[in-house]
Amino acid sequence: MDVVRRLSTDLFGPPVVVHSTSWRRDRGSVLLSFVVVIRDHQAPQYTSLPIARATLARGRADDGPAGIRAEQVIEHGLRHLAWLAKDDPAVEQVLTPAWLRLLVGYVPEPFRHL
Repeated sequence: MDVVRRLSTDLFGPPVVVHSTSWRRDRGSVLLSFVVVIRDHQAPQYTSLPIARATLARGRADDGPAGIRAEQVIEHGLRHLAWLAKDDPAVEQVLTPAWLRLLVGYVPEPFRHL
């Protein structure tokens, strides 16, 4: 968390939210993914890209997915953020109304098979 917060701050300024969304072992390493929310004015030098909905990467009951695309990682991260916006007052308080509206459609599905 400290490394991601520092990198984000160095690149864009202080982040609004930093949240670790998942980890995966691959090729002898551990890959971590994070959602970092920044303010609208913090990255004017970068081109924005639209984010479309994606089907989550699914594996077997005893193993993870064989492949994971970037848009699936983003989908997973935004579902985490949507859950936090509803469940964690600290996150809900710092997200703008625009962020909260955008996250309404991202619903975590922790018990969808029950």
